[in-house]
Amino acid sequence: MELAFSMLHPDAKIPHYAHDGDAGMDLVAVDEQILAPGGGRAMISTGLAVAIPEGFAGLVLPRSGLATRHGVTCANSPGLIDSGYRGEVRVALVNHDPEVPYHVHPGDRVAQLVIVAVPAVSPRLVAALPDTARGTGGFGSTGR
Repeated sequence: MELAFSMLHPDAKIPHYAHDGDAGMDLVAVDEQILAPGGGRAMISTGLAVAIPEGFAGLVLPRSGLATRHGVTCANSPGLIDSGYRGEVRVALVNHDPEVPYHVHPGDRVAQLVIVAVPAVSPRLVAALPDTARGTGGFGSTGR
């Protein structure tokens, strides 16, 4: 499947896969931001717009290296890009490190874009849901 991008900034980089078989394409920052320690947040511009085909969605996900080495992750993970959206792809980053600020530089890889199929559904109200083996067991129901 081909995915069309539009450059909104002269320094924008088209997302790419780091390795064959990767699910996520790296999203790259075009601006400079400093995320304060202890929860500092910023919207990071990628300088790109994307045309995601109908029936698909884009998920903006954290980069594991940023999270493990610096405590920096996506504030709204996953971020959702609907197929009808044509504005700039931006990444909401948050710095969870309690002491060290995080400096985002132009050209830094800040998140990953994963394209997923999204089937159209028709919600309907029913009197009861069908039974399953799991039933209503939710958070923590399978043990530690």
